[in-house]
Amino acid sequence: MRLSVNDHRPMYFTFRLRDVVTAFALAFPYLLLFALISAMLFAPRVANAAPVACEGKSLVQSLKTESPERYAEAIAEGEAIPNGHGKLWRIEKAGTDPSFLFGTMHVTDPRVTKMSAPAEKAFDGSRTVVIETIDILDPQKAQLALLGKPELTMFTDGSSLDTLLDENELELVKSELDRRGIPLPLVARMKPWMIAGMIALPDCETLNKQAGLAFLDQKIAERAKAEGKDLKGLESIGEQLEAMNSLPMEFHVQGLVETIKLGDLMPDIMATMTDLYLQGDIAMIMPVITAASPEDLDEEAEGYAQFEDRIIRMRNHVMAERAAPILEDGAAFIAVGALHLPGKEGVVALLRKDGYEVTLVE
Repeated sequence: MRLSVNDHRPMYFTFRLRDVVTAFALAFPYLLLFALISAMLFAPRVANAAPVACEGKSLVQSLKTESPERYAEAIAEGEAIPNGHGKLWRIEKAGTDPSFLFGTMHVTDPRVTKMSAPAEKAFDGSRTVVIETIDILDPQKAQLALLGKPELTMFTDGSSLDTLLDENELELVKSELDRRGIPLPLVARMKPWMIAGMIALPDCETLNKQAGLAFLDQKIAERAKAEGKDLKGLESIGEQLEAMNSLPMEFHVQGLVETIKLGDLMPDIMATMTDLYLQGDIAMIMPVITAASPEDLDEEAEGYAQFEDRIIRMRNHVMAERAAPILEDGAAFIAVGALHLPGKEGVVALLRKDGYEVTLVE
């Protein structure tokens, strides 16, 4: 039997591995999407607002102690992923000033938003700062972009959550929305990934974003703007929503339901992800979480495979391609979600393929 974590909480160990992975997989890319949505929907930033601490407990130590074999398997899996360790990479090519690639996490945790000394030095030495989307600095522009393509965020064919969920699933969604003070009729015609973006995060992170606390990418962008650096984005919010929209509806519906069911585990998942990120063990994130999940393995991984292909792999290529002309000018600080860095088709590998020398800094 797989590891039981935080036994004082009700757990859902009858769920399949795919359910756990799907819930986590949805949560991570939605961090940036929800951050933008919150900027449009919630109150203006509160000056000197104190962050609400998250109470999740990392699964790493418990997994290591209580299930050493599975922990060893997770470590081996993570170590087999190319470029799996490290958040900051130096990018060089003859004839240009060095640039840097920095992996971010789209959260407000002060441990995450405070960059290390090497990252600070790389930022200070840059002329150009690049983030995933500069829409995070202009919510009104982002709102107009969303309103211009309502089919990306809303059902325009008469569908609604009522037509996609069975009676039990609909009641589950309604209960979670009620807990958060969101009336179901208000969001019933929203696409499932929009709703998931609102509820996938632990309450602490949601409250911090509602209070207007800046997440790491946002702080980087605001600082670059304040210091007069050239600020660029690699994608638009519309493109990110297009990517979500391209996935099967069944995947998103199931992901929404399972994210709610696994709500008690999400703080631990966030804590695990944060701790591994801070250590630079980016490629360990998914192996460790799946190793600590229920034992009933399910080989039906098609939905997640499509997610990984469309939301991570394909966007890696877009990011690398759009970064190329910026890197030609040199002295760039490029900050993207950390999960885009590792792997055979991660941004680090793709830049090397394009002829750059990419070396680990930390």
